[in-house]
Amino acid sequence: MNTEIREKYNRLFKEKNYKEFLEDIQKETNNRLDFTISETPLFLTKELTGELVKASEKILSEIRKDSFLKNSNNAIPENLVVANEDEHPVFLQIDFGIAKTEDGKFLPQLIELQGFPSIYAYQAFLEKKIREHFFIPENFTAYYNNLNFESYLNLFKKTLLGNSAPENVILLEIEPEKQKTRIDFFLTEKYTGVKPVCITDIIKHGRKLYYKNNGKEIPIDRIYNRVIFDELIKKEIEIPYNIKDDLDVTWVGHPNWFYKISKYSLPKIKSKYSPECYYLSDLEKYPDDLENYVLKPLFSFAGSGVVIDITKDTLDKIKDKENFILQKKVDYVPLIKTPNGFAKAEIRMMYIWNDEPVLVNNLLRTSKGKMMGVDFNKNQTWIGSNTVFHPKV
Repeated sequence: MNTEIREKYNRLFKEKNYKEFLEDIQKETNNRLDFTISETPLFLTKELTGELVKASEKILSEIRKDSFLKNSNNAIPENLVVANEDEHPVFLQIDFGIAKTEDGKFLPQLIELQGFPSIYAYQAFLEKKIREHFFIPENFTAYYNNLNFESYLNLFKKTLLGNSAPENVILLEIEPEKQKTRIDFFLTEKYTGVKPVCITDIIKHGRKLYYKNNGKEIPIDRIYNRVIFDELIKKEIEIPYNIKDDLDVTWVGHPNWFYKISKYSLPKIKSKYSPECYYLSDLEKYPDDLENYVLKPLFSFAGSGVVIDITKDTLDKIKDKENFILQKKVDYVPLIKTPNGFAKAEIRMMYIWNDEPVLVNNLLRTSKGKMMGVDFNKNQTWIGSNTVFHPKV
């Protein structure tokens, strides 16, 4: 970590500024912020930034192998296979925890994979707001590949729109105004003109989909998909078309990649950046040190269903073992010095993939508990989400 910048940031930090920062965000987004923003970003050194980029490229190279892609077809539940899948995901996230090797070097460790959009519009907005309210060195950036706020948003907008007009592109979600990520939907529309539309409001005529705007049916050319089909099934939501229909629409990105690049992928990736990971159904014998493993359901989102304190009895009671993985725990290094102890960090490296995958920006999650997330960080400060700044190349 960059200790010099950390000390200066902490010294200059004032609760009043943080409060004004949150109020500013709520004012500009009509009170759509619905999750915790940490009081601080993370400041990385050039060396650790380089190791993170190297780890991301290694994981990406594994994902692009023919053997990986062939195996990933098995990840999609048969009743949720959507037609017209493209050759690769449009959006890709790789989540790393930071551990240390025996000789004391920092080592990124793969925690999660996601072939599904993250909060791409919001992270750009957040980086700009942090600069307005806090001390951030001019020679530090949250972007990669020489991108900045303007060029990044140009790439994001071009990716969503293609050659279509904004009114013919929608952000598809289940009750978008009730989602915790609704701030991102608001900002996506602000930056690109792409409106959020609830999946239950879609109209189907033949192979074509439409939505209503001011009472008029508008044809949909492209769908920026934010629907998690597991949620559709769990909530028993009826939609006006069949998921498996062959539709005259371009997916940005395609729903199948939510499953194909996911926790299902983790046991297939072998690298020094990847902790040991197994399909529970493949194990004839459990590891002797189960206390060093975490149990994760394959088909869940945002960390739901993860069990961190497991025993043989826990595993024996699972009937559908094919739907779970066992992953070696990562011993997170406390990276961020705060006024009340150190916080652990998880770093999401975010890609946009048109012709080739491009690392564009990142997302930071911090914790002082056993896991990331509100439930494990009650009554804590200087935790939540933010961004990672690193020296410009």
